[in-house]
Amino acid sequence: MQAIMETAFDAVYLVSVITIGVLMIKGSKGGSQFRLFGLMAVVLGCGDAFHLVPRAYALCTTGLENYAAALGLGKWITSVTMTVFYVLLYYVWRRRYKIEGRRDLTAAVYLLAAVRVGLCMFPQNQWLSPEAPLAWGIYRNIPFALLGLVVIVLFFRSAREHNDRAFRWMWLTIVLSFGFYIPVVLWADAVPLIGMLMIPKTCAYVWTVLIGYQAMKAES
Repeated sequence: MQAIMETAFDAVYLVSVITIGVLMIKGSKGGSQFRLFGLMAVVLGCGDAFHLVPRAYALCTTGLENYAAALGLGKWITSVTMTVFYVLLYYVWRRRYKIEGRRDLTAAVYLLAAVRVGLCMFPQNQWLSPEAPLAWGIYRNIPFALLGLVVIVLFFRSAREHNDRAFRWMWLTIVLSFGFYIPVVLWADAVPLIGMLMIPKTCAYVWTVLIGYQAMKAES
C-alpha cells in the first residue's frame, strides 16, 4: 500500500511542477520574472526526480535497502539542485521588486550556496552508503537553512512593503518546507515515521510554484 500511495503522490508532484514550469516558460511573454520562475520549477521537479524515481522503483520491487547507492546518488543530485532552486528564487525576488545593487546581499547568497554545494561534495557524506553519517547531514544543511532564511526574510519584507497580495504567502511556503524538512534530517533514521513529513514538505513546494503560476496568469 505504501508503495502504491507514495509512488502515485510523487508522480503527480513531479508531473505537476515540471508541467507548470514549462507552461510558465512558454507563457511568460518575455516577462523575465516569470520565465525565471518557470525555470526554477523545472529545476525543482527534475532535481527531485533523481531521488524520487529510484525510490519509487525500489518501493515497487525489492525494497529501499537494495538500492542504497541509487537513492544516495539521487539525494546528492537533489541537494545540489535544491540549492540552485533557492538561488533562482532569490533572483525572482530581485526582478519582481526591481532590486538594484545590493552586491553584498548577492555575494552572501552565492557564498552560502557555494558552501552548501561544497559540503555536499565531501566524501565524508557517504552518499552511496546505506549508513550515511548524521553529522554530515547537519553540516551541509546549515548553509542551506541560512540561505532559506535569507529568502524568507526578503520575500516577507518586500511583499509587505509593496502590498503584494500575489506573493504575500511566499515566505510562509518556504518556512513550512524547512519546518517539515529539518525534523526529517535530524530524526528520520531513528524514527522512520518522521519521514512522512516529506509529504507536507513537498506540498509546500507545490504551493510555492502555484503562487508564481497564479501571479503570472493574473498579471499577463
